[in-house]
Amino acid sequence: MSDRTVLLGLDGATFAVLDPLMQEGVMPFLKEFVDSGARGDLQSVIPALTPPAWTSLTTGRSPGRHGIFDFFCKESPDSHNIRIATAKDVHGETIWSIADRHGLRTIALNFPLMFPAPRIRGYVVPGWMPWRQIRLGCHPPELYDRLKKLPGFNAQELAMDITPDAKPIQGVRPGEYEEWVVVHIRREQQWATILRTLMHEDPCELTAIVFDGVDRIQHLCWRYLSPAASDTLSPEGTRIRERCREYFRELDRLLAGVVGLAGPEARVIIASDHGFGPQTGTFFANAWLEKQGYLAWAGEGTPRADRPEALGIEQLARHAYLLDWEKTRAYAPTPSSNGIHIVRRGPGHPHGVPDDEYEGFRQKLAQQLREATDPASGKAIVSRVWTRDEVFEGPYKSLAPDLTMDLADGGLISILASDVPYMSRTETSGTHRRNGVFIARGPGIARGVRLSGVSILDVPPLLLHSLDLEIPADMEGTVPEGALDPSWLRSRPIRRAAAAPIEDVPEPQAEEALFTKEDELKLAQRLRDLGYID
Repeated sequence: MSDRTVLLGLDGATFAVLDPLMQEGVMPFLKEFVDSGARGDLQSVIPALTPPAWTSLTTGRSPGRHGIFDFFCKESPDSHNIRIATAKDVHGETIWSIADRHGLRTIALNFPLMFPAPRIRGYVVPGWMPWRQIRLGCHPPELYDRLKKLPGFNAQELAMDITPDAKPIQGVRPGEYEEWVVVHIRREQQWATILRTLMHEDPCELTAIVFDGVDRIQHLCWRYLSPAASDTLSPEGTRIRERCREYFRELDRLLAGVVGLAGPEARVIIASDHGFGPQTGTFFANAWLEKQGYLAWAGEGTPRADRPEALGIEQLARHAYLLDWEKTRAYAPTPSSNGIHIVRRGPGHPHGVPDDEYEGFRQKLAQQLREATDPASGKAIVSRVWTRDEVFEGPYKSLAPDLTMDLADGGLISILASDVPYMSRTETSGTHRRNGVFIARGPGIARGVRLSGVSILDVPPLLLHSLDLEIPADMEGTVPEGALDPSWLRSRPIRRAAAAPIEDVPEPQAEEALFTKEDELKLAQRLRDLGYID
C-alpha cells in the first residue's frame, strides 16, 4: 500500500518532559525516531485545551471556524445553558472525511468529539466516551464485538470514566497515584492492541490514535515528573516518579511496535494537542467578578471552594439558576476554557449590558483583569486577555467567550465561590501550555532538522499531502515545508483544492441528546478528577 500515513497523538506531550526521558534512556525508540526525522515545538490554539486543539488538528480550522471552544458548548449563541460537546458540534470537514471522499480508508482511535462516529471507510473508536456507550460509538457497528474478543479487553479502562475503583484525584494518598499510573499503562496497552490488530488484519491508508495517558498523568503527577523534582522528592514521591517513568518506558515500547508494523515506507507524524507546565495557584474568577460588582449569586446552593464535591455537570448546567441575573453582568460558566461571558441585554436579560455600552464594558473588564494581583505577592494573576474578535474570528465566534484569559502561571481558573479571589496551591499540579510537540519521520521527511513556527493547523495539510491529496483552500494552516526533503517536495508539489462550503450554525435539537444525564455526570466527574473542574 503506497503513501501510508500514521498519526500518533500524544495528548499533552511536551519536550520539557520527553527530552530528559530520551536522554536518560527511558525512551530509546523515541530518541532514535527524533534523531532521524524532523522535530519542533507545535503551537496550539487558544485555548490550549483538548477538545478545540484536537478538533483544529483534525479539521485544519481554528475554533472560531470549527465551533469547539471547550469540553462544553452553548446550546445557542444567545443561550446561557451549556452541555457536553459532541461530534455534532464540530463544523467543517475532517481529515477522515476528506480521505473517505477520495476513496481512502482510515483507522481513528481515541480522538475526542468523534461520537457519534463518522460513517467513513475504515474503523473508528471514539475517545472521551462513557464505557457503557463504547459499543454505540464504534464504527462499523460490528467492531465492538471484534474488540471484545481481544486478550485483556476492558471497556471500563478504555473509557472516559475508566474504572469504578480508580479514585485518584488531587490530594489522595500517594499509593493511589501509583494506581492511577498503572491503570493508564494498562489502558495504553489496550489501545495499542486494538490498533495493532486492525493494522494487521485490515491496514488502511491513514492510521491515527491518541495516547492520552501523557496528559492525565502529568495533570496529577507533574510535581513528580518535573525535571527539577528528583532532588526534592520524599521516598514516596520517588516511587511515584519511578512509576511515571515506567509509563513512559512502556509508551516508548508501544510506539516502537506501531511504527514497526507500519513499515519503513510509512510516513509517521507524532503530535500533541498542547504542552504542559506547572500550576501554582488558583484564580477564583467568579469570586473576583463578584468582588468587582459584576456578578451576584442567587443564594442557596452556591458552589463554594470549601464544598467542591458538589460541583459536576449538574452544577455547571445550573449556573443559570445559581446566578442573580438582575445583578450579574459577567460570569465564568466553566473552568476549562478560562473564558468570561458578558450578559447582553435582551428579552431574557433586561438588566444585561446594552449594545451601545458593550465594547466599553468589555475593554474595562479586560483591563481590570490585567491589573488583578495576588494580595500575598503583589504579582499579576492574569498575563493576557483576548477578546473573541482577536482570537475567534469565524462563523462560530458568537459561541465563544467574550474574553479569554491566559493566567500568569498558565493554569485554569476555578468557577467556585470563594472568600478570596486567589489562593496559592499547597502542591504544584500540572496544567496546559501552548507549546506542544511535532515530530515526523519517513520517506520525504527531512532528517535531523529542528523547526520553528509550526502550528497545530499545519498538521492536517501535512497529513493530506502525505496521502497525496489536495489541501482544501479553507484549511488555515500550510504544509511545513521545512520538515520535508526538498527533492521529495519537488517530485510531489503541494496542491490546493476548492474550499468546502461552511454550514450555518445549527439550531439546537434537544431530542437528539447523545449522552444521558448519568453519562454527563460521569464525564464531569472525570474532568474534575483530572483538574479541569475546580
